[in-house]
Amino acid sequence: MKAAILEEITKLYDNSQPLKITEVKIPEIEKDEILIKVKACGICHTELDEIEGRTPPSFFPVILGHQVTGIVEKTGEKVTKFKKGDRVGVGWIYSACLKCEYCINGYENLCKEFKATGRDANGGYAEYMKIKEDFAFNLPLNLSFYESAPYFCAGAIGYRALKLTNIKDGYNLGLTGFGASAHLVLQFAKYLYKNIKIFVFARSGKERDFAHNLGAFWTGDINQMPPEKLNAIIDTTPVWKPVVESLKKLKPGGRLVINAIRKEEIDKEYLLNLVYEEHLWMEREIKSVANITRRDIVEFLDIASKMNLKPEIEIFALENINKALMEIKKGIIRGAKVLKIS
Repeated sequence: MKAAILEEITKLYDNSQPLKITEVKIPEIEKDEILIKVKACGICHTELDEIEGRTPPSFFPVILGHQVTGIVEKTGEKVTKFKKGDRVGVGWIYSACLKCEYCINGYENLCKEFKATGRDANGGYAEYMKIKEDFAFNLPLNLSFYESAPYFCAGAIGYRALKLTNIKDGYNLGLTGFGASAHLVLQFAKYLYKNIKIFVFARSGKERDFAHNLGAFWTGDINQMPPEKLNAIIDTTPVWKPVVESLKKLKPGGRLVINAIRKEEIDKEYLLNLVYEEHLWMEREIKSVANITRRDIVEFLDIASKMNLKPEIEIFALENINKALMEIKKGIIRGAKVLKIS
């Protein structure tokens, strides 16, 4: 089968080709696994973190990609949830032990044995991938393969971040950065909370216009103070500055949720500018989003199906994966980027 593989940690720069398109063997499945013929795979900023070594893969060469949709091609003899021809998806959670206190209580994302798709196991930048049946998900019939691919990370982990804000109807919610995840969060937050006000902090006028078109109450640059203080903010950026700046914009008791696997080091000096009385006093707090649970994906797919959520997507051929990654690196983003595999 054809696949895009990463052979080593490398820095991304103009015209670099970190992923190599090559032929590899179709994976052989175990008794409790399914083989998926991949139709589409979303492209995530976390892939940059893997390529550049901030969250390095467990082995090389590795097939990246963790927002996967496709069709069941084959099932292991113990598989009961799926049959050949079923429409399925796979997210960042590839497996967990299912036995520890976290797994038993529905927090597989915190499991010590958590494995990530496309980092600790081969992912969806290929014509086929395999996974245990307990970590694959039925794709609702009204969701297309290409539009729903970003649901399996950008959408579902955005949903987890929204839950962690403790937001309520009528509250003020901020979003810093306006890429694949935030543009979905804005839409389903407005669906779930009819009287919510959403404030978007984005770098470019195009991003701010896009946010306005999707229903943002106010948009501005991260350096600007919004007209009202916010109950919660979700940060989806890869850098530190929005963390420090966001804390200034919270109401007393407000919460900043950082929705990122890793932060880049290039502006770490901003952390030295934290002033207790300005940023943290009055019970403001910071919470991180760690990975994702199976429940997050199931619940989010149900919401997306009911509201017929339509992400803005740009489709790339597998051969153009490096171009798409470089555009994400440069911040050339409107909605989500998706690979068309088959």
